[in-house]
Amino acid sequence: MVPESSAAARTAVLARIRQGLAQPAPLPPRPDFGAPVHPPLPADLAVAFAESFVRAGGVFYYCASEAHFAEQLGAYLRAQQIGRLFAWEPALQAVLRAGNVPFVADETDFLPHADAGLTTCEALVARTGSLLVAPATASGRRLSIYPDQHLVLARASQVVAEIGDALHGAAARYGPRLPSLLSLTTGPSRTADIEKTLVLGAHGPRRLVLFLLDDAPDAAAAPNPA
Repeated sequence: MVPESSAAARTAVLARIRQGLAQPAPLPPRPDFGAPVHPPLPADLAVAFAESFVRAGGVFYYCASEAHFAEQLGAYLRAQQIGRLFAWEPALQAVLRAGNVPFVADETDFLPHADAGLTTCEALVARTGSLLVAPATASGRRLSIYPDQHLVLARASQVVAEIGDALHGAAARYGPRLPSLLSLTTGPSRTADIEKTLVLGAHGPRRLVLFLLDDAPDAAAAPNPA
């Protein structure tokens, strides 16, 4: 025989269940499929990119001119004690020569002494802080992947809002001769596959450094930041 108190409790529970089933659950609000997925970016895409890039683990330098870039690059190489900087793109080599920055222009001792590689990139994505890199330049594929540090010289005019904008720009630039590989680099190479311990430089450069050259018309007249 079931105790009276237990029977009353069971009756009350069953009554609440029947009441709940009689009242259908409210439907969730209808999503607005036309609304943007991400919040709007600020008007200054270069600032948005710099913030996203640093948040992803990159090292950022602003350069008011090519001379300022050479000055900051030289100071960085000395501070990091980088013995060999490899730069294979002719335009970059011209900038380095003008700024008296030593570099290796070919593959001499590249494999055993790939301390750092300097390349350009296709675009800078403000949303994610990513660099779009293609092997269509003289840097090829190895110079942005194999060295311990990947250094990049880019221009503020290369900043776009979204990844799609960067890909569309590359497609328009190369047309039917689109490179066989386009890489989106977001911060230094990292992995936490082994016991969730973060390791930098596991599959590529341990450090990603960007020198952003301000190519606005009045940039050359602006004073160099301290």
